[in-house]
Amino acid sequence: MELIFIGYPGSGKGTQASYLAEKFAIPQISTGDILRRAVAEQSPLGVEAKKAMDAGELVPDRVVIGMIENRLTEPDTKMGFLMDGFPRTIKQAQEFDRILHKIHRRVKIVLSLEVSKKRILMRLTSRRTCPGCNHIYNLIYDPPPQSGVCVGCNQTVSFYQREDDREETVKHRMDVYEEQTRPLKEYYDAQGKLKEVDGSLSIEKVREHIVKILTGLER
Repeated sequence: MELIFIGYPGSGKGTQASYLAEKFAIPQISTGDILRRAVAEQSPLGVEAKKAMDAGELVPDRVVIGMIENRLTEPDTKMGFLMDGFPRTIKQAQEFDRILHKIHRRVKIVLSLEVSKKRILMRLTSRRTCPGCNHIYNLIYDPPPQSGVCVGCNQTVSFYQREDDREETVKHRMDVYEEQTRPLKEYYDAQGKLKEVDGSLSIEKVREHIVKILTGLER
């Protein structure tokens, strides 16, 4: 089973991807994890990526694509994979299709989590983070303990709002998504792979909908 998740930052991609990866025993692959691993291992692509990051530049698509290609040769991807946060652009999607064709694989379904801008803004700006263990709370449905003791690390801390979760930053991230990533919906819809899921529902309801889609796919 080969899957791709797309959707606004804060739409719930990571949460659902983690669950599905465990349920179907396939790896959840994110470019962030791959980059950190390649840099730590000092692989040729990792060294090149570190140079870009140290210079405050975006890691070139060529480097990211190379890392993805290497990752898909590893044994744990034999039964499938779940892409979380990749591809982000049409160009990346086209390169990804080229890689998959080369290794005789193909993405069967692309899940788009649909959540309104207003709800995304509310979700992300309501986040609060533990400075000790990075456990994330939400003022709306999972507020930090009034005692100030984090459930993640059991330490008394001052919960804070990350820069990524401030209103201006969230709006910018949504604008970037609209410009670069939303066109992927049309790209994959034309291939007959796109399935939209109402991401504004509860985590459990979203999960049920996704599993129903994937169960039908396996028949």
